[in-house]
Amino acid sequence: MDKSNSMKKLPIIDEKDVEPLDLPGRQLRWVVTNENTGARQCTMAVIEVQPGQTVRPAHSHPNSEEIIYLLSGTGRVCIEGVVEPVHAGCAILFPQGDIHMLQNSGTEMMKVACFFAPPSDLSTYKFFETVEFPE
Repeated sequence: MDKSNSMKKLPIIDEKDVEPLDLPGRQLRWVVTNENTGARQCTMAVIEVQPGQTVRPAHSHPNSEEIIYLLSGTGRVCIEGVVEPVHAGCAILFPQGDIHMLQNSGTEMMKVACFFAPPSDLSTYKFFETVEFPE
């Protein structure tokens, strides 16, 4: 075995070691980025959405696709004005450029893993402040 390889630090990140950002309707942690793992083709975030909260503002990703996976909780997702219920175990694709929102309509905290390819961060979002979640 090559000893130089055994000393290499693996790109393993514990989300608890990532400083959270308090954003409207959610707490966000950028778990996988180029800076902390060397990832070049994707990024990954974890968000927590409290009961009754909506991720705001509505937004799109003009240069990437996003897939979210609900780890816990229940709620609703809105993509381009179409609303559907979601629950733990659901994976949802937000196609590149589509305006979307997520809402926790349940009674427990919603935890979501968010995957972006190519890489994304808040500077690459396009925000739509006047778009509301349809009732």
